[in-house]
Amino acid sequence: MTERLKISGLRKAFGSKQVLDGVDLAVARGESLVIIGGSGSGKSVTLKCVLGLIQPDSGSILLDGQELAGLKGRALEEARARFGMLFQGGALFDSLPVWRNITFALSRGRGGDAKRMHARAVEVLAEVGLEARVADLRPSELSGGMMKRVALARAIAARPEILFFDEPTTGLDPIRADVINDLIRRQVSALGATAITITHDMASVRKIADRVAMIQDGRIIWQGPVERLDSSGNAYVDQFVHGRAEGPVHVMRAG
Repeated sequence: MTERLKISGLRKAFGSKQVLDGVDLAVARGESLVIIGGSGSGKSVTLKCVLGLIQPDSGSILLDGQELAGLKGRALEEARARFGMLFQGGALFDSLPVWRNITFALSRGRGGDAKRMHARAVEVLAEVGLEARVADLRPSELSGGMMKRVALARAIAARPEILFFDEPTTGLDPIRADVINDLIRRQVSALGATAITITHDMASVRKIADRVAMIQDGRIIWQGPVERLDSSGNAYVDQFVHGRAEGPVHVMRAG
């Protein structure tokens, strides 16, 4: 495996709560990895450490051999320029039209050549199945499904090498969620990008993933090809995948 991203011994605590307790994970070039796990298991914190939004307490995050942990300033900005991100909920700027949202990273928020940026936004909107007229709408005028498509368009606009997806189908009905899953799979393949997704949605996992990793109590406890998900031999994975109340993960029962 030619590693694009390698995480080793990643640890992060918030006060007395140890959220990451030695995460080890590698992602190959062009691979689509999906990280699953319950709420509070460390999925989002792992992603935020890779993105430089949170600094880990210890451990290593290598991107093509370059250490990301501890990067600041211009070096961090240059590393982030290689990333595309679809945030949970879309996270669009309400004050900007769709085309400005999509090209925000390309123009570094400074506007740039408006005509060229608008044209680029229209191109990317077409790639996610939206009409040119959407470019001039405001986020408040978009449906939930359209907002997810616009957020995906923003993530791919700069042709990133690595794509991150944070719960990409949250809030969507099963049909619209499947459309987003198809678009993600298609765009990752078209770009030849490496993709890392965190999700609770098992339909998304099966559609998007080449490989799956499960995090529990701040550690990766299982990883393997998506085809092995139903025969993992791991009780935690089996309980999570099938949504069972009974198993090693204890949940609060109503009443």
